[in-house]
Amino acid sequence: VTERAMMVALRSSSLDLEHIGRFFSNEEDQHAASGDGDSAWNTMASLALSRVAAAAQRRALGGSVTKRGFASMLTAVEEFPGVPATTPTQAKASTASVTTLPNGVTVVTEDASSTSTISLTFPNAGSGSEAVAEQGAALANKCMAFKSGSGLSSAVILRNIEDDGATPFSTAGRTGATVGYTGAPDKVTRLVPLLATDCSFEKWDVRDAIKLAGAEADDANSNSQIVLTEQLYAAAYGAQTSMGRQYYSPGASFATVKSFRDRTYVLNGAVLAATGVSDHEAFVRAVEHGFSEAKVGEAVEAVAPAYMGGETRVAASTGYAHVALAFQGPESQALSNVLKQCISLACGEGVSSFSAPGLIGVYGGADSAGASGIADALCAAVSAAPSADVVERAKGLAKAEALFALDGGSQSLADAMTKSVLETGTFSAEGLAASYDSITAQDVGAAFSAMAKSNPAMATVGDITSVPYHATVASRFG
Repeated sequence: VTERAMMVALRSSSLDLEHIGRFFSNEEDQHAASGDGDSAWNTMASLALSRVAAAAQRRALGGSVTKRGFASMLTAVEEFPGVPATTPTQAKASTASVTTLPNGVTVVTEDASSTSTISLTFPNAGSGSEAVAEQGAALANKCMAFKSGSGLSSAVILRNIEDDGATPFSTAGRTGATVGYTGAPDKVTRLVPLLATDCSFEKWDVRDAIKLAGAEADDANSNSQIVLTEQLYAAAYGAQTSMGRQYYSPGASFATVKSFRDRTYVLNGAVLAATGVSDHEAFVRAVEHGFSEAKVGEAVEAVAPAYMGGETRVAASTGYAHVALAFQGPESQALSNVLKQCISLACGEGVSSFSAPGLIGVYGGADSAGASGIADALCAAVSAAPSADVVERAKGLAKAEALFALDGGSQSLADAMTKSVLETGTFSAEGLAASYDSITAQDVGAAFSAMAKSNPAMATVGDITSVPYHATVASRFG
């Protein structure tokens, strides 16, 4: 029976035996069809039906390999029972709220993020606040995050965080330290008190933190880019000052870890940023209750470090020279970012701009043969003030970068909120955009003039024999 015969037979509502008989393929079939009486017609009908059924079965078996059959007619819930029902909501613009508690903590929240990050930032807990004998304490205290305190062991603290599906994190640098976690919006409020536990400084916790800090310092000191950054701060602020000393230092002890934490990890002046919080007032009440037994401390007035400018050189047989040239950056973060983009637009091949806390500048690298020309390329990128057209383009790039950071995840958003509160005392996406729109070409020109008049900071690492010294570079400015 051909495929056409099968389709005709399947589609017909009643058997037309004469029609089916036309498709028999041999004389025996035709003989059976031409027989007289009921017996002949019954034989013909049985033969036709058996062949149609066999063909239909073969087609069904062949198609089952590539087709889902009845499963394609089921909904996702019917095919996969137990799938939770979804309740999609329309996206909305973020609304931020800021409140300062009596204990000195500034709480800033926003209500549009789908996940929640709660971060507590201590602005005086960076290595720039270390005393002379406390070098390395900032890094070690970063490693002390979520250790035993307030009657809870580190295992209990981390178990509570993990049981609610949250992910803890801690960061630190020269200008502050942050502890926090990211989780579901309906779980994070309960965990807030764990951010401000009164550390009990169990000897095993401190020992592990110091050991971990030492491992981080060893890794950092084997990275030429990190070494260059450390040396640049030493050149800019002086190697013996708190801002110029190394952040990645393994020199902490039990006593320095404790003294530094007692003095700097306090609520007064701290910023608590929270994303994905729908009820600001309820969250503030929960924070006030959760922090009721935490150490408040004394308010510390921020003192800007004194910029000096100078040079540091670290020779190493690496076959490559890394060179950074920096100047004192403006206090406004928005203006600093615009300057960075202006310099980036002027940079030649192999040169890039950067902006770091307190500094703005350019970086370049070359192999030993081309190291002598890298200083010329760096100076060319920052020697001339940009035109009005370049400033407008740089403003757009810097503004876009800042706004994209708000949409880069809840932790990135919380970081942007914290920086805005520390600089301006408030936060909003509209205010952030306005801070870039308000910058004029005159502002940028004045900042470039101030850079040219200042003493540049220069750091070099690697095969630097042919790299010019600071005096040669500085003569091109001022």
